[in-house]
Amino acid sequence: MERIKVKELLSEPVVGKEVLVKGWVRTRRGNKNISFIALNDGSTINNIQVVADMARFDERQLRDITTGACIAVTGELVESQGQGQNVEINATSIEVYGKCDAETYPLQKKGHSMEFLREHAHLRFRTNTFGAVFRIRHAMAFAIHKYFNDKGFFYLHTPIITGSDAEGAGEMFQVTTLEPGNPPRNEEGAIDYTQDFFGKPTNLTVSGQLEGELGALALGEIYTFGPTFRAENSNTPRHLAEFWMIEPEMAFYDLKDNMDLAGDFLKYLIRYALDNCSDDLKFLNSMIDKELLERLNFVVSNEFVRLTYTEAVGILTSADKKWEFPVGWGRDLQAEHERYLVEEHFKRPVILINYPKEIKAFYMKQNDDGKTVKAMDVLFPGIGEIIGGSQREENYDRLVSRIKELGLPEKDLWWYLETRKFGTAPHSGFGLGFERMILFMTGMSNIRDVIPFPRTPKNAEF
Repeated sequence: MERIKVKELLSEPVVGKEVLVKGWVRTRRGNKNISFIALNDGSTINNIQVVADMARFDERQLRDITTGACIAVTGELVESQGQGQNVEINATSIEVYGKCDAETYPLQKKGHSMEFLREHAHLRFRTNTFGAVFRIRHAMAFAIHKYFNDKGFFYLHTPIITGSDAEGAGEMFQVTTLEPGNPPRNEEGAIDYTQDFFGKPTNLTVSGQLEGELGALALGEIYTFGPTFRAENSNTPRHLAEFWMIEPEMAFYDLKDNMDLAGDFLKYLIRYALDNCSDDLKFLNSMIDKELLERLNFVVSNEFVRLTYTEAVGILTSADKKWEFPVGWGRDLQAEHERYLVEEHFKRPVILINYPKEIKAFYMKQNDDGKTVKAMDVLFPGIGEIIGGSQREENYDRLVSRIKELGLPEKDLWWYLETRKFGTAPHSGFGLGFERMILFMTGMSNIRDVIPFPRTPKNAEF
């Protein structure tokens, strides 16, 4: 008999049909006459109840059916006599694939802290919370590819190993085959990277944007979706050393086009989740964040406010609020400022544009005022900045001038600069941190809980 998934069984039940289900035991209860087994196979947040008549089974057959055990059940799908489910399975046979010792199983009891579950990341997928989170994560990944594919974008695989620092922050993981304790050195005593695998210093990428721009200036519209890395020694609930980024780059898009795409993209993802992940979202709304569904619908049903950084600073400085971080023109905005604009002042999602060039990256297009660049940040309730982007500087002379101004190594960016010499074009793009989006979509409060295996300082266990 062919196995049927629990999700399919519950969504399209055929009463009277003989079925085969396989999964992991969530609970088992009952008495000497009957046993009720809650079975889950990961396809849905919902369990299927299995009823085992003890007259049909020897107790010795069922003693290994404990919480966490993996079993296969064959039986008839019938209307449920109890509350909480429409159908259940009257078991005719049960096979135990994998026993689970009730004395040592870490998830035997309920109510574990998130920190405990992070320490048992190899098992936390089996909890309702993390099952819901990672099903939503899958749905969002699929929706991202569908969105861009349907719009005619091309998926570009940008390198994980790179010789450039796209952000200029310098917080990168080095990639080398040189002996750590005794690397070769040149006549000046510096490490001789000509003897390294790539013949030059290389690192794990912090962004696929620069390479993505190369694709956009030939293919028109591309997007990247891959892992990125940052060696920032931070243990906050918002930082990871390894995370995923979605970075579309579009030829012939100006800043307005960029904002239009970002807003449409985010609303599409939220609608997709509301339409396709309703059971998981309802569970998370009930157990994790009781304002989750309200917040998701809030974003979908409201137009995004658009205003300049300068206007935002004016609003913040005149607000009757005591800020933890000072507000002033030329300072970067913090999460408390961003959330105030969204949640209290406008009560709508916000897109800020035209930031001071001193606090933004070298590749952003300069405005004619000489002080600001065509940057944009999309701000969401509960989270602050969720997207950062800009119109890119397509003017060769201005780009070279900015690189020199910041003291960046021009020789390492020769290939990037050449795109401005040979058929340059106006173009724009943005970056969406995938884990930050999943935080928003699930109501989880720590970014380590929306990636399967978090990489943070002193943590690479699994």
